[in-house]
Amino acid sequence: MSREDGLDWHEQRRRAVAAHAAADELRRTVEQAEAAELVTAFVAEARRRGLPPERLVATAHNGRRRYRTRLWGWYVDRARRRAVDVDGRFHLLVVPGGLRARLFGANPQPSPAPLVVGAGGRDGESVPLRTLLTRRLGDTA
Repeated sequence: MSREDGLDWHEQRRRAVAAHAAADELRRTVEQAEAAELVTAFVAEARRRGLPPERLVATAHNGRRRYRTRLWGWYVDRARRRAVDVDGRFHLLVVPGGLRARLFGANPQPSPAPLVVGAGGRDGESVPLRTLLTRRLGDTA
């Protein structure tokens, strides 16, 4: 293989990697937009049905402590670790915890909602976001 062929091969690989990364980013953006629409529709339907929001509580990573938050919304899973706040933002309610959180409460930040909750997790249990939200609305019907 000549030096020129080697450079061409490296350039082709670089372009292929860049194209793959761009396609992955586009897929992620589309999924996040679709999940955001599901969350927005959930909040509208919860309000329409008169489902009262509740004060959300965060759990420490080790699962031993619970911390107050300033968030109001609806838990969307039975473990009460994922929730949608009244502003239509998705939250994973697992926090590092510590003394500050005990004294002043936790401040979990919103994150993009996944289309499939738990995908890639160790336990192999994943649930489509649409299913979780529909179940939560069904719990009140």
